[in-house]
Amino acid sequence: MRRRLGGGSLVIATHNSGKLKEISALLDPYGMKCISAGSLGLPEPPETGTTFSQNALIKARAAAEASGLAALADDSGLSVEALDGRPGVYTADWAERQWFEGEPGRDWYMAMGKVEGMLQQLGRDTDRTAAFHCVLAIAWPDGEHAIYEGKCPGSLTWPPRGKMGFGYDPVFIPDGRKQTFAEIDPTEKHAISHRADAFAKLVADQFTG
Repeated sequence: MRRRLGGGSLVIATHNSGKLKEISALLDPYGMKCISAGSLGLPEPPETGTTFSQNALIKARAAAEASGLAALADDSGLSVEALDGRPGVYTADWAERQWFEGEPGRDWYMAMGKVEGMLQQLGRDTDRTAAFHCVLAIAWPDGEHAIYEGKCPGSLTWPPRGKMGFGYDPVFIPDGRKQTFAEIDPTEKHAISHRADAFAKLVADQFTG
């Protein structure tokens, strides 16, 4: 019989208050009290995995072992077919400025430009298929875990369009749409996103049926 969350406290393996708020709202109807790893003073473990699942599980296990509570972590990113799945787990890293590119921080326009530049080098007729991925990992202090994978397929466009998204949203058009994620109303985007897909699978497995 599979392990299931039974309500109570759940550590969200993040130091991002916005992410905590978003996940808390999704899990509140199921009686879960979400606490961030940051509020507990837990360190962020090195993300040494080579897949989204590995990195999500690294974060969830570290939070569960340190807190003694069940923990939830996510890892997400963009994969581009013609680039052999890159940037993949390095999605955020591609936005990090180097020492010669200005003050430390993330430059998502630069990251989008890197992807577009690599596609342009491959030729005008290069396949622009891409997908956003989200993996949610739940870990319990005794080592048991569960993983849920979400995906939003689409394609890339250039130049960037829209101002409502973040990250690579301005160049990503989900399948069946003509607008980029950054042009779609956030409520509508969240209903079809990779994170929504992963959470739907988590809820179905953990709280229903």
